[in-house]
Amino acid sequence: MSDTIEMILGICALLAMFALTRRVHAWRIRRAYDVVVRDLRARGAVDEATAVKLPYAKKVMLNVGFRDFRPKVVEFMVQTGILGVTQDGRHYLLKDVRDLETRAKG
Repeated sequence: MSDTIEMILGICALLAMFALTRRVHAWRIRRAYDVVVRDLRARGAVDEATAVKLPYAKKVMLNVGFRDFRPKVVEFMVQTGILGVTQDGRHYLLKDVRDLETRAKG
């Protein structure tokens, strides 16, 4: 093959890998979002009185294995007003997430 074709194929392969890794990260973040919401719903954390402590809400300095997106998702949900935090660090759902999910899909 000529150098030009090899260069074009190499660039296409890099772009494909970049797009694939972005899709995988987006999928993992979405999955972490679903895990947090399911966990809070299962525990019945819908107001300050029923707020629960989330063990994965704080970042771990030394993490062996795959990256855990749950702390970042919890931080994002607090900043956007989906989750509330009590003074002692417990979390609860502020909004009905089903409404948010249907608006995002529709």
